[in-house]
Amino acid sequence: MAFQMICSSIILLIFVTIPPLTEAILDPHYYDKTCPQAENIVSQTIRNASTFDPKVPARILRMFFHDCFIRGCDASVLLDSTPESKAEKDGPPNISLRAFYVIDEAKTKLEKACPRTVSCADTLAIAARDVVALSGGPSWEVLKGRNDGRISRANETINLPAPSFNTSQLIQSFSRRGLSIKDLVALSGGHTLGFSHCSSFEARLHNFSSVHDTDPSLNVEFAESLKRKCPKPNHDQNAGQFLDSSASTFDNGYYKQILAGKGVFASDQSLYGDFRSRWIVESFARDEGLFFSEFAASMVKLGNVGVTENGEVRLNCRIVN
Repeated sequence: MAFQMICSSIILLIFVTIPPLTEAILDPHYYDKTCPQAENIVSQTIRNASTFDPKVPARILRMFFHDCFIRGCDASVLLDSTPESKAEKDGPPNISLRAFYVIDEAKTKLEKACPRTVSCADTLAIAARDVVALSGGPSWEVLKGRNDGRISRANETINLPAPSFNTSQLIQSFSRRGLSIKDLVALSGGHTLGFSHCSSFEARLHNFSSVHDTDPSLNVEFAESLKRKCPKPNHDQNAGQFLDSSASTFDNGYYKQILAGKGVFASDQSLYGDFRSRWIVESFARDEGLFFSEFAASMVKLGNVGVTENGEVRLNCRIVN
């Protein structure tokens, strides 16, 4: 799955040690006694922000993915760079991440209601669930009790799956984080929300290979429409394409587009071209309820990646205590 919904970079597939699935015990009722209003605070903040900026849901969901895929779900993506260290949010694939202010606002409210209690990592996990539900998608119980990490390195963002990845590369990337092929296809459905600038997919449109000018896996009419939006040379840095024709609504339209050869990213379309994932794409395209249930289950599983008992509860999500 290519989580770079707005910008992309040339990313090499390398083998790294990714934090494994946690042995720490997370609990949906973790804050029931210490901060019972925590989820309501986050949910209301998300709702208010989304009313003023419809792009917030896609941005928060992408932020959660990018956080969990680097050091696990430890809110390291929220840390600001320092003079001594460039943080994840300033790595090439993350330059386009937005809406950090929404998490800041929720955290400020949480600190006022329940000082030194709710971690930034849990705040982001709750927010990711809420933006999906707010957009018409499924809801789920968020397991809580994560601690915030103290390390954030921009050079580690090279390990994010790229829009140009094929299915084998995606499977490898997800498996190193303890996620299955089903999780890969389900979580890729998060692209039902969001927009991509031309830079993430224009290589499919012009001089694709020595044989084909355009990626042959693209629907011909769709490819022509993308070429009009992303001509060569392209002087409009804001030009791009929604990843789903109903990009403000969380639904299974993303899978229907892939079946029609209208996957925007090469990584998206590759899921239909590989026998290991094709049948799952077809199943989710036929049955939105199945997609919703599997997406919710995979989000819970993703939320467990790299969770550690070490760490802290940051008072400010942008800096370590």
